[in-house]
Amino acid sequence: MKSIAMLCPAIATAFSAFSVASAAPPESFAAGRILIEPRAGLVTGALAKLMQQHGGNLSRKLGQSNIHVLEVPKGAEKAIVNRFRNNPHFKYAELDQLVPVATTANDPYLGSEWHISKIGASLAWDTTQGTGITIAILDSGIDSAHPDLAVNLVAGYNSYDNNTNTADICGHGTKVAGAAAAVTNNALGVAGVAGKARIMPIRIAFVSSGSCYAYFSTMASGLTWAADHGARIANISYASVPSSYAVQSAADYLRSKGGLLFVSAGNYNRDEGFTPTTTMIPVSATAANDTRASFSSYGAFVALSAPGAGIYTTVNGGGYGGVNGTSFSSPIAAAVGALVMSANPSLTADQVQDILFSTAVDLGTPGRDIYYGYGRVNAAGAVTAALAVPPPDTAVPSITITSPAGSSTVSGLVAIDLNASDNKGVTRVDLRVNGTVVASDTSAAYGFSWDSGGVANGIHEVVAVAYDAAGNTGTSGSVQVNVANTSTK
Repeated sequence: MKSIAMLCPAIATAFSAFSVASAAPPESFAAGRILIEPRAGLVTGALAKLMQQHGGNLSRKLGQSNIHVLEVPKGAEKAIVNRFRNNPHFKYAELDQLVPVATTANDPYLGSEWHISKIGASLAWDTTQGTGITIAILDSGIDSAHPDLAVNLVAGYNSYDNNTNTADICGHGTKVAGAAAAVTNNALGVAGVAGKARIMPIRIAFVSSGSCYAYFSTMASGLTWAADHGARIANISYASVPSSYAVQSAADYLRSKGGLLFVSAGNYNRDEGFTPTTTMIPVSATAANDTRASFSSYGAFVALSAPGAGIYTTVNGGGYGGVNGTSFSSPIAAAVGALVMSANPSLTADQVQDILFSTAVDLGTPGRDIYYGYGRVNAAGAVTAALAVPPPDTAVPSITITSPAGSSTVSGLVAIDLNASDNKGVTRVDLRVNGTVVASDTSAAYGFSWDSGGVANGIHEVVAVAYDAAGNTGTSGSVQVNVANTSTK
C-alpha cells in the first residue's frame, strides 16, 4: 500500500521571516531558529544577555510555559544549540525539527470498527462516553462541517499562522479526530471511543510541495494554548515527538493543569531508541489479534499500545474510510483517557495515567515491554477502576485553642490545650508562636507544654495548625498572651 509522505511542523506563528511560499520541501529543521528552556529563576535581563553571548536573540516565549524560541543566524543552528547545551543555566536546547505524520495507509474498504469491542469501549459507554472532557487534536486541522464531528467541536487555534483557521489542510487531522471522538448515537457513520467528549482543533501544519509539515515549536505552542484553554487530553500523531525536549516541557505544562498528552510511536517497524519519558504517553499500534501491527515502531519509550490497523474513521469532506498507523492508536488511547477522566472528574492526571497502565491488557513479555508498553489499552477496565477510586478528601481539619484564654498572663511552662478533629483524622498539629513552629505533636490527644521563657516578656501570638493525611490544613484562631516571667537575677 502506498505510504502517505506527510511531514509536520509547528509554531511558525511568531516568525514573520519564515516563508512557506517556496515550492521545495523544507529542511529537516527550521532555518534560523532553535528552542531553549532556561532554568527557573533566570531573570529576563540575565536571560537576554546569555542569549546574546551565545549568538541568539529572543523571538518569543510560548504562552505561559518557560519554552523560548530563539532567532539565530542561518547555518549556525547546530553550533549555537551545542553552546546552550553546555551552559548550566539552561535545561535544554534543540533544533526546531521537522517530523513525519504517523499514518501509513488509507484504504476506503477497511470499514470495520473492530477496535471498539476489542478495547471494551461499549462496556465503558454504560458509564460514560467522555462528557465534560475536551480532547485537543494537534494536527493538520479538522473538517468542521463533517456531520460526525461538528457537534463535538469547540474553538481551536492555528499555531502555525497564529490565527483561528483550523480547517484541515491535509486530511490527517479529521481522521485522527474521528478515531478519538466522532459523535455516538447519531445514526451516522462511525462512533469515536469518546463520542461525547469535546474536540479542540489545533492546527500545527503547513503545506509545501503538496505535503504537510510541522515543527516541534508549533507542537509546543499549540499544546500550551490547549492547556490554557481547558483541554484535559491532547493528542499529537506525529513521529519522533518523544525526542523533543520542548514538547516534553509543554506536556509537563499540560499535566500541571490536570491534562495528559498522548503521542504516536511511529510507523518505521524499528526500535526508535528514544529515552523513556514520564511527560507524555507514547502509544504503539496493535492488530485485531492483539499482536503488534507490522508497521509499528517500538522501544523502551512506549508506554501503551492500542488498535491501529484497519481503523474506520471520519474523512475530510464528510465521508469515512479505513486507515492504518500509530496516528490512530494514539487518539484511541487518548480517548480512553478521556473516558476515565469523565467517569471520575476528581482524578489527577497522574491517577488517570496510573489507571491506564494498571488496567491495560498485558501483551508480550510480562510487565512493561518495548512492543506494548504496559499493555493494550482497556477502556472497560480503566473506567471500572476509575469509579473505584474514592473521592479526594477536601475537608479541612478543625482546631481550637481552649487554653490559655486570650489576653491571659502566663509564665514558665504553659499548657496549651486543644480541640482538634477531622473527618478522616488529624495526623499532626503544629504549635506556632509569633509565626514560628516551636513544637509538633503527631498523636492524640493533641496538646503542648510551651516554655514561655524562650521569648521576651510582653504580648505574643499563639496559633495551632492541624494537618490530615490528605494534606489539608486547619488553623486555629490567634490567641494573644502576655508573657510575664520573673527574672532570676
